[in-house]
Amino acid sequence: MNIARDLTLVALGLPPGRPVEQGDLSLALAGAEAVDLLESGALTLDGDRMVPGPRVATGDRLLDQALSSLVRREPYETVEDWLWRRGSELAAAYVDDLERAGLIVHPRGHGFRSRFQRTMPADSPERRRAEERRASGDPVLATLTAVLGIGDAPSDAREESEIPDGDAVNTVLAAVGDAVTELEAVRLRRGVEGDAFDNIWRA
Repeated sequence: MNIARDLTLVALGLPPGRPVEQGDLSLALAGAEAVDLLESGALTLDGDRMVPGPRVATGDRLLDQALSSLVRREPYETVEDWLWRRGSELAAAYVDDLERAGLIVHPRGHGFRSRFQRTMPADSPERRRAEERRASGDPVLATLTAVLGIGDAPSDAREESEIPDGDAVNTVLAAVGDAVTELEAVRLRRGVEGDAFDNIWRA
């Protein structure tokens, strides 16, 4: 299981009172895919530009899709642009893929607002491995869950010593954090604008 799938299973396994915004998760998944591609050797970074490597079969449908969607002409795509482009509806794509693999279930109940909120991981070796990875303090998974507000960030010393291709991976993780912060700012702004509109009609 790759980081992106582990992150999806961890997010889906959260208690009902700790929901993760789909947009935030989609951005984090796009970042996780970039890390997976970096670690496979299919991608390198030149500053913040994503430079594709050889086309290799990753053994994962969505990760193969991510690899094939990399921009292969100069000046190449920035990590930030990749997150917003690749991250569009990516959480839903991972939920669908896990459902086809029989790794998630739909509990009975009413009043849920979206398909994502009705899903939870099945008891499976894949879920147990994802939780074990989280419990082990894997620095990439820990950083991504911290960005999503569902975990603690690893210490700087541990992060630097344990992340392969540390500089490139840290560039991706920092971009994920910035993108999630930007998306939250957009939500807050829209919320304020919506409240102002409602107040006009009530006046």
